[in-house]
Amino acid sequence: MILLWGLLQDGPLSAVYDALRKNGADVIFLDQMKILETGVELCAGSDVRGVLQTCDRTIALEEITAVYLRTYDWRQLPEIKKGGHGSPAWNHALLFDDILSSWLEITPALVVNRLSTMSANNSKPYQASQIRESGFGIPDTLITTDPVEVLEFQEKQREIIYKSISGIRSILSRLTNEQLSRLGDIRWCPTQFQQYIPGNDYRVHVIGDEIFACEIVTEADDYRYAARKGTAINVRACEIPPDCKDRCMALAKATGLIFAGIDLRLTPDGKWYCFEVNPSPGFTYYQDLTGQPIVDSIARLLMKSSG
Repeated sequence: MILLWGLLQDGPLSAVYDALRKNGADVIFLDQMKILETGVELCAGSDVRGVLQTCDRTIALEEITAVYLRTYDWRQLPEIKKGGHGSPAWNHALLFDDILSSWLEITPALVVNRLSTMSANNSKPYQASQIRESGFGIPDTLITTDPVEVLEFQEKQREIIYKSISGIRSILSRLTNEQLSRLGDIRWCPTQFQQYIPGNDYRVHVIGDEIFACEIVTEADDYRYAARKGTAINVRACEIPPDCKDRCMALAKATGLIFAGIDLRLTPDGKWYCFEVNPSPGFTYYQDLTGQPIVDSIARLLMKSSG
């Protein structure tokens, strides 16, 4: 049996759900919006056993052979926010999330991806050290709350970009004269500044032992927000050199990620840089633009573990 956990309206999760059902897989979708209608029990001794209860099914946890999760912060779910901190709804959601998350760490089932392996994304500096060890270039980086250090870094690099150091998505932008006037704000917010690297962007999805690469051509500083800024963008499927593929596979393995979205840039002089490893890629954006069968690869991986 395959378990999907997250929100039914989540595009990537729903796409995998549809692909699994199309292939006749035994799959259960645990919709977080129905968290108050679900329950879980866990017993971990010489083996790991438990029961997952939904509004219409009771499933033994040991029957689950594969899991794909894209969970959202349960504290932001409408029913939980309505109840408020310490309410019965809050306490139920807290306990449910804690127990099921604990099970994901110890179950022998295939988990795409375990929460522990995704945690590196919460610290960009730590993830950068993992990327460096894989053989990719990384931009010269400064993390600081000191405006003077930023000005010195800019003078050395000439052109720099900045972004948040947290795991929460932030827009990457080049540092302009307009932003320099607000540089004092970083005294209360540690910020990451990086050397600007020219070149074309690439997104590589690693799924088990399969790789899907696409090239992204745009003038936007952050291609994810090109449309919002009215900037043209072209995303197309492509092949990357074998040595780059090997490094992507090695990076995913080193981070413990079964499914990873790796952001690369190829400079005009042929050097590959890696900016980030996404542990829960929103792959449907790239799949829709390239026609790459990413969802089928994920479904195959999950079904393979279910026998």
